[in-house]
Amino acid sequence: MTLLANPAVEGYAEAHTTPLPPELVEVARETAETLGSPQMLSGPVVGRLLDILVHALRAQLVLEIGTFSGVSAIVMAAQLAPGGRLISCEVNPVHAEFARRRISDAGFADRVDVRLGPALETIAEIDGPIDLVFIDANKTGYLDYYEAVLPKLARFGLIVADNTLREGRIVEPPEGDADTAAMLRFNEQVRNDERVVASLLSVRDGVTVIRRSA
Repeated sequence: MTLLANPAVEGYAEAHTTPLPPELVEVARETAETLGSPQMLSGPVVGRLLDILVHALRAQLVLEIGTFSGVSAIVMAAQLAPGGRLISCEVNPVHAEFARRRISDAGFADRVDVRLGPALETIAEIDGPIDLVFIDANKTGYLDYYEAVLPKLARFGLIVADNTLREGRIVEPPEGDADTAAMLRFNEQVRNDERVVASLLSVRDGVTVIRRSA
């Protein structure tokens, strides 16, 4: 992932963020070695942001769209309120199996349900209310995920969408870049949606935090 800020500034931000526990650093290492695409990991700064939000919300139900290797699921599961649960959607069976193993190793198998299959089908099965939704999956699906989860969001719930700056390409989307074009549509919809209040944070690759407007 291309950093938006000066690499030294990014390094400083990470160095002054509470580190992820060693077991999650090990998961990240194994992810890079066995699954590849380490840029798909949220990283410690975004990970701790999710940690803080789940903790502050005292979340009972968290929905994650895009499990990958399970790092963000483990981070959030650790901060769930007593009796809370996390449902994580994944379409890649290899990623789902890897994540389930690592989530179990972390001691959160009773709190985290990794569901294999299209996220929209899983969302349709959830009654809610959902306290926090973390969207970090196929970029062309963001608008559909957003519309599907918004009616099920708790009154004080949050939607957190990752990669909303697309490594800076969002400012001048390259021709033929379907993912960036889809993210541009998502950002515009959220910005103009009177149902919500949003803040697009220039953290890593862009993180948008969204709440209901009323």
